[in-house]
Amino acid sequence: MTESVKRGRPPLVLVINDQEWSTRSLDTILGPNGYAVLRAYTGAKGIERARSAHPDMVIVDANLPDMDGLDVCRELRESGIISATTPVVMMTTGHPTRQQRLEALRVGAWEYLGHPIDAEELLLRFDTYTRAKQEADRSRDEGLLDQITGLYNVHGLARRARELGSQAFRQHGPLACVVLSPEIADEAGQPLDESEIDALTTRIANVLRETGRVSDAIGRVGEAEFAVFAPGTDAEGAEGFARRIAQRIEMEHGGKVRLRAGYHAVRDFREASIEPVDLLRRASSALHMKPAATAHGGAEWIQGFDSPVSAS
Repeated sequence: MTESVKRGRPPLVLVINDQEWSTRSLDTILGPNGYAVLRAYTGAKGIERARSAHPDMVIVDANLPDMDGLDVCRELRESGIISATTPVVMMTTGHPTRQQRLEALRVGAWEYLGHPIDAEELLLRFDTYTRAKQEADRSRDEGLLDQITGLYNVHGLARRARELGSQAFRQHGPLACVVLSPEIADEAGQPLDESEIDALTTRIANVLRETGRVSDAIGRVGEAEFAVFAPGTDAEGAEGFARRIAQRIEMEHGGKVRLRAGYHAVRDFREASIEPVDLLRRASSALHMKPAATAHGGAEWIQGFDSPVSAS
């Protein structure tokens, strides 16, 4: 048994290969040595599974029934489905030529291996690759995640927002940011103590995590303030998201916890000529604006950056 089993969770390896004999031979090597193996038999299915499973390593056969293995590797890298620290290993029957190895390296593969497989050498290589990947993930997460909620911190959210902004820019798509915060006072108007704020913060974070989509970037940006970047979402969708969160929180706390929300959204991120951080600033500004009066004489708890506000 190799060193891989001593690192906590088993490293997840995605094998994209339609040859049953080849995938079974990898299974017999990887499984007993502490790896979890996920299979895909076509390039398209492999890309789909990489997107949902976030593997620690991907092994791609050079000749797949629906697409070239090099194209699979290129798509995984260029689309950002896997991180730059995720090793991709190309494999082929026989011995790859120098030209094949160079082409694989150009599209982001770390290795191009051929059959027959030397099991001991393979495990030593894979242990090194997956250990580097998991340590990079750990270092990244420790620097980008909020310690109380497990959501992104300000730095992590900004980084993820830039990625979403790049995607929306390429696609001429909408992008929204919603900022939410609870009233941190009890029914008598007295400020909550630190433990009460932490408990409330954790619960709201859990609701955001449960309610948000996989594609959303959710972070904690203040003591009890949260921001959500939502790709493919316009102003109406941003407001609807905030209302769903507020309804869930109010139901769980019997109406004793009140939320406020601000948002800003653009229909075409490229045409808007705006940076993701500007969306956050404007949504935060909307949150902290003096609430507009409602038709019933109360104060609106959710406001868009461009919404009218009540007179000072």
